[in-house]
Amino acid sequence: MQQIEKHLRKKLIPFWEEMADWHLGGFYGYLGYNLELDRQAVKGVILNSRILWFFSNAYLTLKKPELLKYAEHAYLFLRDFCLDRECGGVYWSLTCDGKVEDETKHTYNQAFAVYALSSYYAAGGSEEALRLAYELYELIETRCRDEGGYGEAYSRDFVPASNEKLSENGVMAERTMNTLLHVFEAYTELYRVDHRADVAECMREMLDVFVKKVYNPEKRRQEVFFDGQWNTLIDLHSYGHDIETSWLLDRGCRVLGDEAYSKKLEPVILALAEEIYERAYQDHSVMNECENGVDNTDRIWWVQAESVVGFLNAWVKWPEKRYFLDAARDIWQYIDRVIVDKREGSEWYWRVDENGKPVEGEPIVEPWKCPYHNGRMCMEVIRRSRQG
Repeated sequence: MQQIEKHLRKKLIPFWEEMADWHLGGFYGYLGYNLELDRQAVKGVILNSRILWFFSNAYLTLKKPELLKYAEHAYLFLRDFCLDRECGGVYWSLTCDGKVEDETKHTYNQAFAVYALSSYYAAGGSEEALRLAYELYELIETRCRDEGGYGEAYSRDFVPASNEKLSENGVMAERTMNTLLHVFEAYTELYRVDHRADVAECMREMLDVFVKKVYNPEKRRQEVFFDGQWNTLIDLHSYGHDIETSWLLDRGCRVLGDEAYSKKLEPVILALAEEIYERAYQDHSVMNECENGVDNTDRIWWVQAESVVGFLNAWVKWPEKRYFLDAARDIWQYIDRVIVDKREGSEWYWRVDENGKPVEGEPIVEPWKCPYHNGRMCMEVIRRSRQG
């Protein structure tokens, strides 16, 4: 899909290059719907980790040396400001000039730093970055994990805290599918760049949790929010997370190279993709979620991006199921027509309604709105097209 590579080169990369804060470090944290840049906005660590991941992988994909400059800029901010040298881990957010704004330590956030540092090591060969990735990996394993699995939110010195940051829909979760997924994603990247047996063993343990605790075989979906004993707290089907999970689990199994686990996960991967295709793929796009049997029909930027990759991945695995490829192409055309903001100096809309009208007031950049989902979509499509 040459159109998607052009979109990465001409739209996404230039936009995020412009978001670099060369004066105070890192990348600006907020661009409103009206395209007014707030240079004083909080700098989310998740946002900056994801930008580090983005530029590292853009370099690995396109081999343009100037992209490493932006990756290094993101790396130096993460290394020099986001890491807590006293208590370990990365903070939740910083002020525009690099002071601690929210000292919460969240497992999800630590995972994205591991993910980004691992990719930066792959791109630039920084042994320091790899060392920091392993320090965070060890911290997750020793401070963010108990006998039941991975926890969520902690104080600065890793006392368990309330999980508002990763809980939604009126529940307060002690464990979440989302955090587990992105710890797995981070460890997949760490293992890909530096094959260490203990990381692989953690990946296998998480795959077992997905199969035994998170995946609901009767409903062919993942449960989302849990108490400490993995009891589900809400009737919620997160369409975007399920299609994202389908390909991230598949990628993890391939990186792991464990035939037994690949065979164990294959039915889950197919069921997740098929269920989203059948339930949520409507009007050239994928709906947001379904709570208590009621669909949220908004179209969210990241859900569309992950649906392109998820359906494309499913077609690559099961080429006889041509409808997956057709869906991936159809959703990309919808993205290009509806989700991409054609205004000068913008990127993708956060959200449009079921009629394709942008929801005004939703920012173009904020602590969660980043080039991770849409940038990764482009790079995954490019990679698969090169492999034939």
